[in-house]
Amino acid sequence: MNPIRILVVDDHTLFRRGISALLTREADLAVVGDAADASEAQRRAQQLQPDVILLDNHLPGVNGVDVLPALREVTPRTRILMLTVSEDENDLSRALRNGAAGYLLKTMEGDALAHAIRRAVRGEYVMAAEMTGKLVAAYQSAAAGQPAPEVIPASPLNALSPREIDILRGIAGGASNKEIARKLAIAETTVKIHVQHILRKLDVSTRVHAAVWAAEQGLI
Repeated sequence: MNPIRILVVDDHTLFRRGISALLTREADLAVVGDAADASEAQRRAQQLQPDVILLDNHLPGVNGVDVLPALREVTPRTRILMLTVSEDENDLSRALRNGAAGYLLKTMEGDALAHAIRRAVRGEYVMAAEMTGKLVAAYQSAAAGQPAPEVIPASPLNALSPREIDILRGIAGGASNKEIARKLAIAETTVKIHVQHILRKLDVSTRVHAAVWAAEQGLI
């Protein structure tokens, strides 16, 4: 059988390389390309016509969920899986509405990611276990006729996931990435990625600014 051809879209070079190295260990998976932003992702997707695209939600200047329609247009047969740190239910809802075949978190194990890719190629929809409850809640709300969650958050605090708020509290308390990782029982590299997304969402440039903002919001 031909290997499953994968395109990795993420703005972090080291993450793209790490995912590529991880997946190419699997005999039936092949990373055929990568992209760092939305424009490059569309060009590469159209050129390569991969079986699967792993798409981060936080790309330069745009959210990955908003890139989904354009990617589906240039490569309609490709299964697109969100692979992100965002646990926000609005991101989940928008991803599914825009045609994602799954929503996965970067905290998952490598073998679980490989398994999810294989399932997606078979036509299944794959979902991180942490997001399943939120998906069920969203469908229940829709069935009850309740309004959908706001797509645009009313404040930067609403844009942060629960995990990002925990990390922001750690930053405000003066903890290092290593200390935050130990307290939350997650990898230090995962904390670094979360911190970058927190700074971007709050539109601040340093951890100090983020800590001041957190204090003003009463998070500490």
